Amino acid sequence: MHVKLAFTPVSAQPSDLLVVILDPATRLHDIDDAAVAGQVERAAQQFREKTLKRDLFTLLPEGASARALAVFWGPSLKAWNVWENVKTFTARALHLARDHRLPRVSVVANTPEAAPFVGKIVEGALLGAYTFDKYRQERDEFLAQQAELTVIVHPDHQTDAESRRGLYAWIADNVNRCRDLINEPGAVVTPEFLVEQARQVAQEGGLEIETFDSPALKARRFEGLLRVGQGSAHPPHMVVLRHLPRASGSETLALVGKGITFDSGGISLKPGDKMWEMKGDMAGAAAVLMTMRALGRLRPDLKVIGILCCAENMPDANAQRPGDIFVAKNGKSVMVDNTDAEGRLVLIDGLARAGEEGATHILDVATLTGAVVRALGPSVAGVMGNDAALVRRVIQAGRNHGEAFWELPLVEEYREGLKTPFADVNNIASPGLAGAITAGLFLREFVPESAAWAHLDIAGPIFRDKEWKYYEAGAIGFGVKTLIDLCTRFRETEV
Repeated sequence: MHVKLAFTPVSAQPSDLLVVILDPATRLHDIDDAAVAGQVERAAQQFREKTLKRDLFTLLPEGASARALAVFWGPSLKAWNVWENVKTFTARALHLARDHRLPRVSVVANTPEAAPFVGKIVEGALLGAYTFDKYRQERDEFLAQQAELTVIVHPDHQTDAESRRGLYAWIADNVNRCRDLINEPGAVVTPEFLVEQARQVAQEGGLEIETFDSPALKARRFEGLLRVGQGSAHPPHMVVLRHLPRASGSETLALVGKGITFDSGGISLKPGDKMWEMKGDMAGAAAVLMTMRALGRLRPDLKVIGILCCAENMPDANAQRPGDIFVAKNGKSVMVDNTDAEGRLVLIDGLARAGEEGATHILDVATLTGAVVRALGPSVAGVMGNDAALVRRVIQAGRNHGEAFWELPLVEEYREGLKTPFADVNNIASPGLAGAITAGLFLREFVPESAAWAHLDIAGPIFRDKEWKYYEAGAIGFGVKTLIDLCTRFRETEV
């Protein structure tokens, strides 16, 4: 949908739906239309008195500057801060506009306090208008083709507002592209498909790219990808994307994404219930890919390496077996106790490649364990690592954009569960407790020496069963905003 800015009074901006967001601590609106202002003040009073508990939607009298008015009350959303509320209310306003066929939507953000929120309104609009309906015969294309959203901004804030609109529109575009990749069927998004997408991203953003097919993986002893992918008709691949800054620095950040394009579990076959969700087991790689796409335009003063570890985990006659053993590139042998613990095996190779690229800081991003979902639920991702400062940076970057991370400890005692008499390390822990933590402990065995490392287990917030905040049901592109923020602010003072 089209989003534009207007630097006029409310009365001079013709609208079908005028949107006002009320927050007790922040005044976002200044309305010069008496009929509208009076209605907003009455609604505010009703909200404060709790005679009106949820949003107000009403038609306006003839002669008013809009046909209809939507007023949203911040405290009605108790779970989030004002930044997230603004995005959520913007998305809700667009859904009202769709349901009532009101194409011209205007959100009022024209006070001095409102200036920083302009980008959030743009983000909420573009994320809220997203839908994945390409395979449906019946589609509602009102928001995509007919609706237009205008943010009414004070004239003094024009330069700042234009900058924020551009930045947040670009961020939202990359989040939505990530959602597209995750929502697509596994028959479409194969390892080869991700390679082609990466090539397009590299060409578009002026990034360096290097790809490794099966023979190249074998030549470089990237055994994890080869073992996981050997049961599939779609061979494994690794992709390395490089953003090189104008000036070289001492720090290199590597983003390593798990790209299991479909995870059947392999020989350790998953239950059939909701196995379709395993098309999203490449969400970590998708987040890394779209972060690199964003960096191609944002050009941060930091060398960033994006590594996609792409394979399909299938159970044919060539698939790896429980009990198989292979030697990772760092020389440690791995027993594959469970072929459904495959994500950590491909990440081994990504971590090794990050070391070869000279990474001083490494983030791996993966839908790694069901245990993290049981621990933290569908709204919070887990994070752990060997560098407290890097973990704090991840948490703060997520907080800046409404993506929640909770630090989990790497409990040394639990390392005992990864021991096996047959190899240096088992790929799952016994007994099967604290699965998210023991997965992190497994990965730590393969982190290059001296690198600061954090592991992001994003298995919980990948899909939503129903509409949530400013997202429709389905993939939400979790992690893209966090990674973009981290990369663009990496030189700032540590939190």
